[in-house]
Amino acid sequence: MSETGDHGRVRASYDTVAEEYRQRIGGELAGKPLDRALLGVLAEEAAGSGTPVADLGCGPGHVAGWLAERGVRVVGIDLSPAMVGIARREHPGVEFRQGDLLDLPAADGEFGAAVALYSVIHLEPAELRPAFAQMRRVLRPGGCLLLAFHLGTEVRHLDEWWGHQVEVDFHFLESEAVAGLLTDAGFTVEARLERTNLPQEAETRRGYLLARRD
Repeated sequence: MSETGDHGRVRASYDTVAEEYRQRIGGELAGKPLDRALLGVLAEEAAGSGTPVADLGCGPGHVAGWLAERGVRVVGIDLSPAMVGIARREHPGVEFRQGDLLDLPAADGEFGAAVALYSVIHLEPAELRPAFAQMRRVLRPGGCLLLAFHLGTEVRHLDEWWGHQVEVDFHFLESEAVAGLLTDAGFTVEARLERTNLPQEAETRRGYLLARRD
């Protein structure tokens, strides 16, 4: 993906807000018991496989760090070099890589499980299918994938974020459509959850899908 394409704009936007994002979001798991429970499922899956967990769209590394604190070997991957730099600084014992969801910097079958929390929302609709194919590629057979996204059909555009000039779109997604694309990509969807936003979150409904690579 060219730096002048949509991913280049997403990359530049997250580079711009990276430090403030860490300050605002870096401790969010403390107030998200459902997310912690779902991440615990991935931790158990990884423990059984002996392979690492991929945190796809890892941002400042808070999810990867949480997993690592519980003995999970994690590799965080993010589009934004600034986010990767902060993640490495904040979680020096965890491996982080810079890369795109459409061209993941990982070997075939490298991971026993993967999590992508609110990262596929920055993909165009036509990019979801190849992104899920990439996720399947880097997972071992039987590996679990946890996705989280905003529910709906709107596209929310930001040109200002916490006082910073950005250019980024947030694509809301429908669970049934995402589940269908995962199935087409070679996953079996095992669980679906929906919830309202927590008080500290943006006012959107949230969807979670837990899928297993065939």
